[in-house]
Amino acid sequence: MSYTNTFITTSEDSPVTSASVPLPRNHKPTIASIEYDLIRNNPYKYSQEDVQFNTYVIKYQIDAKNVDELREQFFNKPKACFRASPLVKKYGWGIHYNAEGKVALYDVKSEHYNYLLKAADITNLKGMRSKRK
Repeated sequence: MSYTNTFITTSEDSPVTSASVPLPRNHKPTIASIEYDLIRNNPYKYSQEDVQFNTYVIKYQIDAKNVDELREQFFNKPKACFRASPLVKKYGWGIHYNAEGKVALYDVKSEHYNYLLKAADITNLKGMRSKRK
């Protein structure tokens, strides 16, 4: 599922009050660090699907000759949307989808984050909780 004109806010049970950069673990990139790098360095360039697929390719160091076929296979199984991303659950980032469905990150403490929360033409969705109530 891809959104447009939507803002995914940090999860209610997020343990942080300001955004932090997810770091690789044991010198290997994590899903969070890859998603962060792709989105932060390329705001509004990639769709959710682009980020998910590129994260998969980078994480598992796949050298695909037929990228279109690999992408089709990757999306044969349903994928969780960014409401379940560690960026909104653990790291204090909001994810905004523009009118074309391209994404950018905003620090929970930033002015633009607060603007997106109040914008009348943007749908706000909460990031998924990490724990059940």
